[in-house]
Amino acid sequence: MTIESLTSPVSFPTHRVDVACPNCRSRGLKTFYGVSNIPVHSCLLMPNPTRAVEFPRGNLALGFCPACGFIANTLFNPADNAYSTSYEETQGFSATFNKFAKELARRWIERYGLHNKRVLEIGCGKGEFLALLCELGPNSGIGIDPSYVPGRLQSRAMDRMTFYQELYAQKHESLEADFLTCRHTLEHIAPTHDFMETIRSTLGNRKNVSIAFELPDVYRVLKEGAFWDIYYEHCTYFSAGSLARLFRSTGFEVNELSLDYDDQYLLIGGVPADGPTEPRLPLEFDLPDLTTAVEKFPKVVGDNIDHWRSVIGDIVSRGKKVVLWGSGSKGVAFLTTLGVTTEVEYVVDINTYRQGKFMPGTGHPIVSPKFMTEYRPDYVIIMNAIYTREIGDQLLSMGVKSELLPV
Repeated sequence: MTIESLTSPVSFPTHRVDVACPNCRSRGLKTFYGVSNIPVHSCLLMPNPTRAVEFPRGNLALGFCPACGFIANTLFNPADNAYSTSYEETQGFSATFNKFAKELARRWIERYGLHNKRVLEIGCGKGEFLALLCELGPNSGIGIDPSYVPGRLQSRAMDRMTFYQELYAQKHESLEADFLTCRHTLEHIAPTHDFMETIRSTLGNRKNVSIAFELPDVYRVLKEGAFWDIYYEHCTYFSAGSLARLFRSTGFEVNELSLDYDDQYLLIGGVPADGPTEPRLPLEFDLPDLTTAVEKFPKVVGDNIDHWRSVIGDIVSRGKKVVLWGSGSKGVAFLTTLGVTTEVEYVVDINTYRQGKFMPGTGHPIVSPKFMTEYRPDYVIIMNAIYTREIGDQLLSMGVKSELLPV
């Protein structure tokens, strides 16, 4: 048995869209990949299978800007997305991720001299990283995010932090800080140039403010054909070069540009400048490689989709059981892009807030790792290979012997 007979939601359009690039404002984005009828949110908690399956859907068509290397969903509608306390995005239940976050916080504290300073985080989520900066500095902090949940964060620096449950805007220019950070938020924002201009405007003449962003690297996604990293609420996709070009064009000097977390994440840092600045860092000159990766992507991702359909189909045909580990956006994109339904019965997640909920789009139940001692899957598909050792050790400690299949 295979799942290849399912109707594929994937298409590979190749036409130009006569719209301005949200990043550099030149015209003529070239579409190269599309997915239809996918959930417009991947991280909202669904209380029952019906709500999950009937969740609103949209279409995605990635357009590539040959001028600056920016990639955007040309079919994205901002009205489809509404961030609130029901948005469950935290990765803070993973020891692997927490180790990385703490190391990054310490690195930025030393690099940017964040000792007894004031830090502001745009898109702070549940506040965990802001708390690290405030605890380890020590510093005081301001967090801005509509998905922040009052009372949930536990930190010894709570009395030095203030949170605003709203989106960042021009009105926040009065919130002065020595350091501004924004992690895994810019990829959710469609008008990227406008957003960075707003940030530059709110900083005004304060040239002594450092900024640092973190977000996914699309070049890796393109090279690996990682279709599970492409989903509706990620409406924008950056390489190191396209990200630096955005920062420089909106009035920032870029002093830090690197890859981290097994080259999955981009890190960029800099300071306000008097106007556009010139590229000088090695990773900025990536446009030729990025263009080639876009051209090859339809073949690479098509082979990847066929591979995973074959793998899951073969497992099911042999009467074996397979679960997905990771119920976040990657898991939603994996299931909906492949068209997987009953071939996989359960999705596992260590995030206790997700357990007992259901996957948007497919309705798969989300269960705790402890459930594996009862279910005993033969195979576990791991939605992020960086967690393979952590997951393997957890299964081993529970006496569960499953073959691990990291994507």
